[in-house]
Amino acid sequence: MTVNESTTDRVIRFLLALVLFYFAFQSASPWNWILGIVAVVLLFTAITGFCALYKVLGISTKR
Repeated sequence: MTVNESTTDRVIRFLLALVLFYFAFQSASPWNWILGIVAVVLLFTAITGFCALYKVLGISTKR
């Protein structure tokens, strides 16, 4: 796994993950589970710097 995300991309993903975690824990509904899963994926990609979807599409924001 090579890094294919820029620092800006990673920071945005991290902040978005925090916001989604906040909303995911507001109440117990199926939508909150989905928000939580999306938040975990965003957090993982922000920490590792690797996005599998970027890899499949041949995109790299890393300069």
